[in-house]
Amino acid sequence: MNRTGLFIALGLSLVIGLLFGIFPELDLKLAALFYDSTSTSFPLKQNGLASFARDGAMWIAWALALPSLIAIVAKLLRPDRPMLIPGRAAVFLLVTILLSAVILTNLTFKSYWGRPRPVVVTEFNGPWQFVPWWDPRGECGRNCSFFSGEGATAFWTYAPAALTPPAWRPLAYVAATLFGVATSGLRMAFGGHFFTDVAAAGLVSFFVIWLAYAWIYRWPSTRLTDAQVEAALARWGWPGYRLWQRWRGREVG
Repeated sequence: MNRTGLFIALGLSLVIGLLFGIFPELDLKLAALFYDSTSTSFPLKQNGLASFARDGAMWIAWALALPSLIAIVAKLLRPDRPMLIPGRAAVFLLVTILLSAVILTNLTFKSYWGRPRPVVVTEFNGPWQFVPWWDPRGECGRNCSFFSGEGATAFWTYAPAALTPPAWRPLAYVAATLFGVATSGLRMAFGGHFFTDVAAAGLVSFFVIWLAYAWIYRWPSTRLTDAQVEAALARWGWPGYRLWQRWRGREVG
């Protein structure tokens, strides 16, 4: 999560945004690679193994985030005990996956950006008109195409990769990239998303992770220690813990 990675992501955002904004038909051409005009469908969508891989990717990503959720909940319920994993890591992983995979996708863009998915546009035997990535005025009413929630979840694996030991970090970033690309490729092959949907998902996840990492770990004015995070969670947890113990007839300090 250094400046080099940020500049690469910014450069990709500029190139992809301009290229597919000026030539939106490129999205259709890439989606057509997975479309079978004979059966008027995206055949891989019916493939059981591909569907299992898609579901498995989401299970893997959320499994990586689950220890953070458990550690934070456990600390709030038992503030008298140390956290199961370092406080900064728990907050960093949980906040970034919620922002990138839930809030910015399903609760924001996908609910209000009316871009139809490939499987429902007229070019692929659907009822709705295709619109480019920058146009929110499509006919989709909810759970729309821009941008990909599953793509954002898969690329979120940059977050745990950023916490690996420095010697392993380059390999972890490569693995996260391949994981995100493979998952996004499946979404395109199923007719669920255009290229710009999954590209935006990956870039948004990266920017969220980069900023959160800088805020928590790097910038001197905002960076935290594990002890500070654990102390803050303990302060939030103590009132509820005291009430629970008093209800059980016990007194705590």
